[in-house]
Amino acid sequence: MQAYMVGGAVRDELLGFAVQDRDFVVVGSTPEYMVAHGYRPVGKDFPVFLHPTTHDEYALARTERKTAKGYKGFQIHASPEVTLEEDLARRDLTINAIAKDEHGQLIDPYNGLADLKNKTLRHVSTAFAEDPVRILRAARFAARLEDFSIAPETLDLMRHMVEDGEVDALVAERVWQELAKGLMEAQPSRMFLVLRECGALKKILPEVDRLFGVPQPAQHHPEIDTGVHVMMVVDYAASQGFSLAVRFAALTHDLGKGTTPCDVLPRHIGHEERSANLLRGLCQRLRVPNDCKELAQIVAKFHGKAHFVKEMRPDTLLKFLHDLDALRQPQRFNEFLQACESDTRGRTGFEHTPCKEADYLRKALNAALSVDAGAVAKLHSEPEKIKAAVFAARLDAVKKQLAGG
Repeated sequence: MQAYMVGGAVRDELLGFAVQDRDFVVVGSTPEYMVAHGYRPVGKDFPVFLHPTTHDEYALARTERKTAKGYKGFQIHASPEVTLEEDLARRDLTINAIAKDEHGQLIDPYNGLADLKNKTLRHVSTAFAEDPVRILRAARFAARLEDFSIAPETLDLMRHMVEDGEVDALVAERVWQELAKGLMEAQPSRMFLVLRECGALKKILPEVDRLFGVPQPAQHHPEIDTGVHVMMVVDYAASQGFSLAVRFAALTHDLGKGTTPCDVLPRHIGHEERSANLLRGLCQRLRVPNDCKELAQIVAKFHGKAHFVKEMRPDTLLKFLHDLDALRQPQRFNEFLQACESDTRGRTGFEHTPCKEADYLRKALNAALSVDAGAVAKLHSEPEKIKAAVFAARLDAVKKQLAGG
């Protein structure tokens, strides 16, 4: 039995990144041998074990044979005869196909070290085309490794995979998993631009793909192109370290602009409601988690109004806070403001523009929250009168706060 550290741990170590998880490949062993030596089996589709003390994952060296479309259409073969080189050959990118033995010696049969040096994302072999998830992974690595580029032959292979219908076999859970990881990378826009370049974005996120080439008024959006704007918004959210929910809302806030009739362009009257409607279908299709879905919905529906809050009467402003459920969910409201800030600054020439509307809304909410609703309620007996009295007290507090600057 020989064990080798492989994959992301080796890659990140060579790049000088912090190593989170260490995975190992075991050559020359059997499941029975692993169990007898204290390793705990955890793999469902192929033999994977947890080390008895470190709890790192140890997988038996294996090969794969394509049997059907999709990422599950494989027959796995693991045996003591499978070599390290054969196991590494089934990996996606050369930079992920480097191994390190117990003495620190690197094994690099597919020139991953050269591609690390040249900052290139290149597929290991034509077996890359057998798993459509690898399209998503390659795009995600482009978002993570900002100064790396995808090899032309790899991009061509990805295009052929899309044309052959491999992407159509992807399951929702796996698509969301990769998209979520990509959104949390340093420059998420690169993931979506790579997916668009190979044709996969049109299949996976047609609502986002159709935004490219749609014009917006130049006085508000000097970048003009809606797709470019959305990419800038997502990247700004990433640069601020905002949560996944905020980044997903940034990605989907303007979906309705892709359905604006051509005869009214570059204006987009009512795009917020259209965005919210399109978003429902997208979230259902990809089974987006509730926290991301709910925030994205209120951002899509209300981000337009947020830009005009300083023009609202105090009572309208307070009703807007109620529409956002800000008093009951202040944390989500703060994420709403982060998404609106990203929308404001995700425009050419506006990258450092203060989002005064966000500060204005925070002040209004703090004033409304300062009212002791319970104390007000004790002064009234009928529910409707209680509701009206609490609203009046909050409105008075908001007026005083805004009047005082």
